[in-house]
Amino acid sequence: MREVRALLVFAWLALMSSPGFAAPNCAATLAELRVMLDDASFPLLWEETTMDDGKPLRVSILEKEGALVLEFVKTGHGLWAQSEGVFCKVGADVEVRFTAQQIRMGPAANWVLRMTLGHGGVFKLSRLAADQLRIATTGWSGTFSAKAK
Repeated sequence: MREVRALLVFAWLALMSSPGFAAPNCAATLAELRVMLDDASFPLLWEETTMDDGKPLRVSILEKEGALVLEFVKTGHGLWAQSEGVFCKVGADVEVRFTAQQIRMGPAANWVLRMTLGHGGVFKLSRLAADQLRIATTGWSGTFSAKAK
């Protein structure tokens, strides 16, 4: 009986230390985000360079009321979307996961955006270069350049 118990404890410890059970590397503040990315000067304002209408989205990463927020503003049209979310490092990328209650659609949001993200989702942020970022979600992606605030 003692051997079985020891074997079960060993199996449980091995399972808990496997990569699938590792604690996620996530951030709840701007300071934690920069530490997580190992980049003290990570830009917090980005402007789209791949738009086809001449009106780029501007993306800001903000800290509001103790939560990180991803805010998209369409040039000349106003708020596209704003979402609180959990910012976690997944491989080399950052994933911002959000629920339907955490995202707010603005007047610039089209019906496709409202349908695809209105129930929650994920924004994936991929660093292409020091001053370039790719942001992607269901049915949409864009390349962004860092901007000074």
